[in-house]
Amino acid sequence: MRWPVAGLLTVGVIIAYIDRINLSFALPEMARSFSLSPQSSGLLLSAFFWSYAALQVPAGWVVDRLGVKWPYAIAFLFWSVISASTALVGSLAALLAVRVLLGVGESIVTPAGMRYIRSHFAEKERGLAIGVFMSGTKYGPALGGPIAAYLVRDYGWQWMFVLTGAGCLLWLFPWVLLMRNGEGGVPAVAEPGATDRRTGESASWGAILASPVMWGTFLATFCYMYFVYFCMTWMPIYFKQRRGLSLTNSGWFTFMSFGGMATIAILAGFAADRLIGRGADPVRVRKIFSIAGFVLASSQIIGAFTNSIPVALFFAVFSLSGLGLTTANYWALTQTLMPGSVIGRVAGIQNTAANLAGVVSPWVTGVIIHQTGRFDAPLVAIGFWLLVGIGCYVFLVREKYAPGSLGRVAV
Repeated sequence: MRWPVAGLLTVGVIIAYIDRINLSFALPEMARSFSLSPQSSGLLLSAFFWSYAALQVPAGWVVDRLGVKWPYAIAFLFWSVISASTALVGSLAALLAVRVLLGVGESIVTPAGMRYIRSHFAEKERGLAIGVFMSGTKYGPALGGPIAAYLVRDYGWQWMFVLTGAGCLLWLFPWVLLMRNGEGGVPAVAEPGATDRRTGESASWGAILASPVMWGTFLATFCYMYFVYFCMTWMPIYFKQRRGLSLTNSGWFTFMSFGGMATIAILAGFAADRLIGRGADPVRVRKIFSIAGFVLASSQIIGAFTNSIPVALFFAVFSLSGLGLTTANYWALTQTLMPGSVIGRVAGIQNTAANLAGVVSPWVTGVIIHQTGRFDAPLVAIGFWLLVGIGCYVFLVREKYAPGSLGRVAV
C-alpha cells in the first residue's frame, strides 16, 4: 500500500498549501476591511510560519517516536477547522492568531511524509516518491490560486475560507482506512537491491548539528524557499499591481508557475532515479539536478527588469518551473547523506529552514515595498539568495562531511 499512502500524503500536502495560499488572494479584500498597510500585510502573510517553523523539529520527533497515522490525522482535523474559522475573525490581532494556529496544525506535514518515504522507498526509487510528494507543495498553490480567486470574487473572502477549510475534511476517511497504526514510525529498512548507504546507521544530535552537510542543507533550503514563498505570498499581488493583471488572471498565472514546477519536480525525480538505477552516484546526480534548478530559477531577474509584460510573465513561469529540477532531488540528497533512524528530526531541521524563509520573505518584501513602493529590490534579493544556495551545494553539501561518512571520494 506504500504508493497509495504516498498519494494520500501528496493530497494532504496539496490541501495544506491551499490553506496557506488562500490568504494571498483574499488579502486585497481583507486589506480594505481591516485597513492593512503593505507592512501589516507582510506581517500577516508571515504569521503562519512563526509557529510552523518553530515546531518542525518537535513534529519530526513525534513521528519518529509515534508513527505517522494518528499524529497526522489529529493535526489535519485541527488545521482544517482553524482554516475555516478564519471567516469569523474581526481584527488584525485575531487574524494573526488564526494564522499562527494554522501553522501549529500543519507542522506535521513534511516530517511525516519524509519519515514515511525514508522507511518505505529505496534510494533508486526515492527521487520519484519525493518528487510526487513534494509536487503537492506546488500543485497546492497551483490549484489553490484559481480556486481562491474565483471563490473570493463570487462569494467573498469569508465563504472562501469556510469552503476551502471544511470541505477538505473528506480526506480523513481514506487516510484512516488505508494507513496502518504506527506505519512510518518503524526503523528505516532498505528494500532488496537498495543502494541506500546509511539505512541502519544512527548519529547523535551533536554529530548531525556539527556536520557541514546539515548546515549547507539548512542554508540552501532557506534560499530555495525564499523564492518559493515570495511567489506564494506576493506574486499574485505583484501580477496585479506591477503587471496590471486581474485577480483571476493572477490566479491562472500562479497556477501555471506552480503547476510547471510540480510537474518538473516529478520528472526530475524520476530522471535522477533512472540514472542512479543504472549505476550513477546518487550524491553526484542529485547535486547536479539541485544546482541546475537554482541556475534556471535565477532567470527571474530578467523578467524583473523588463518593461514587456509578456516577457515578465514568461520568466515568472519559467524561473519557478525551472526550480522544480531541485525540488525532489535536494530532499532526496538529504535522505542519502543522513542516517535513516533520525530522518524525521533531520527533515524537521530542514523544513525549519524552509519556513524561516516563510517568516522572512513575505515580511521583508512587505517592508521593502512599503519603503520604496516598488518590487525591484525584493526581486534582486531573490537572485542573491539563489546564488548563495548554489554555493552551499558546491562547497558544503559533500559526502565527506556527512555524519558517519563512509570515507568515499568527496563529490
